[in-house]
Amino acid sequence: MNVLKTLAVAAALQAAVFAPALAGENLAAVQSAGALKIGTEGTYAPFTFHDTDGKLVGFDVEIGEAIAKKLGVKAEFLEGKWDGLIAGLDANRYDAVINQVGITEARKQKYDFSEPYIASKAVLIVRGDDESIKGFADLKGKKSAQSLTSNFGKLAQEAGAELVGTDGFDQSIQLVLTGRADATINDSLSFLDFKKHKPDANVKIAAEQANADYSGVIIRKGEPELLEAINKALVDIKADGTYQAISDKYFGQDVSK
Repeated sequence: MNVLKTLAVAAALQAAVFAPALAGENLAAVQSAGALKIGTEGTYAPFTFHDTDGKLVGFDVEIGEAIAKKLGVKAEFLEGKWDGLIAGLDANRYDAVINQVGITEARKQKYDFSEPYIASKAVLIVRGDDESIKGFADLKGKKSAQSLTSNFGKLAQEAGAELVGTDGFDQSIQLVLTGRADATINDSLSFLDFKKHKPDANVKIAAEQANADYSGVIIRKGEPELLEAINKALVDIKADGTYQAISDKYFGQDVSK
């Protein structure tokens, strides 16, 4: 028994010695390497995509670069498909994922998130000259262009709309513009991006959901120093106007709330 107690005490002392050293290990490694490794898709405009010259650009890319700069390092982007993107954290392929990752309770069980840096809402989009649809309840009996398996499609169906199946946002908008559909429920950020590029398009937001969905920077659990540093960087880039400039560039307004 005494031997077991001795071993237990030794193990506890060893843990006490090594825990503090390991706690800030990844932040120290990032600063030592001079780079914050960021996982991203590179195929998801306007958040992370390649421009006509092949350069990786986008809202999330510039946010990642701004965060890294505040940490005193460079942003090193590693691209991958969405299905395996978050799993890359488990494999230590990168330090963080910045790719419009929604903050959910399920994900928070396994990973840590920064404070939200972008918010999106479900919005009801109609033609600019349509005054018959002013709210979600007015969709009853109307045609709504939707991806049939999406949450937006379910919202339209619950409102009593007749669904017109589409492949995504762009096709949905076109059906509304051409009058083949009366409306579409879609993502507010996608709409802002669309209007940024086509300000004269004859579509408008008739209504929006009260509750927003938030996205954050996602990292492995057990790295509180890195999480704190990222959160401080987000506070700083909002305070010094960097966030506003990036947000205006891609969406024409602040999209953090």
